[in-house]
Amino acid sequence: MRLIQTLAAAALALVTSFAVADDAEKAIRETLKSLDSEIPVESIAKSPFSSLYEVKLQGGRVLYASADGQYVMQGNLFQVENGKPVNLTEKAERAGIAKTINTIPTSEMVIYPAKGQAKSHITVFTDTTCPYCHKLHEEVAELNKLGVEVRYVAFPRQGLGSPGDEQLQAVWCSKDRNAALDNMIGGKEIKAAKCENPVGKQFAMGQSIGVNGTPAIVLEDGQVIPGYQPAKQVAKLALASTK
Repeated sequence: MRLIQTLAAAALALVTSFAVADDAEKAIRETLKSLDSEIPVESIAKSPFSSLYEVKLQGGRVLYASADGQYVMQGNLFQVENGKPVNLTEKAERAGIAKTINTIPTSEMVIYPAKGQAKSHITVFTDTTCPYCHKLHEEVAELNKLGVEVRYVAFPRQGLGSPGDEQLQAVWCSKDRNAALDNMIGGKEIKAAKCENPVGKQFAMGQSIGVNGTPAIVLEDGQVIPGYQPAKQVAKLALASTK
């Protein structure tokens, strides 16, 4: 009899916890919707910190909220392990961003393969009107020699309909995208027939993961490096991200 009572109590507690979790998710979603109906919530679950829920947004970014949805915060949650702080928010966001980036078909990128064995890859949000994108592009061959594959995606920094958007669409609509990108960055005019292309979609994806300027370099583990970095530094970070 005692065993049956114990199992019944455990089952009741489990059902109650599910109900509380469902109520919390509903309350948090309602709060976020009241703030901005366009907030793209991917999932809501309990965080490692009691009474705090982790809200994962599409693209990988993370918010935190109370169970009643009355408190919402954006910031880093740390866990202290053996006297050292571990940034749980950063870990969660990197995993989410890596997952998002991995959904981009390689057929929709402009890829510069590594020379010999590829040791790592980076995904670069670029704009052909961006001077620092030009500077990074000049070092792609060096990155390739260091074993890093460079995968370009489009991010017209001045928005859709801007000169950068028009140029990027011309690159992505060219038969030889690599040659078109090289020429465009080299100052040559590229003409290509209009076509269906992923520039707008990639721009939206960049915004969803927090890109607000170019170049933005995403490592394999989802870490985002904003701005230009020398090839050797980028390669060092890229190779470290695969360990």
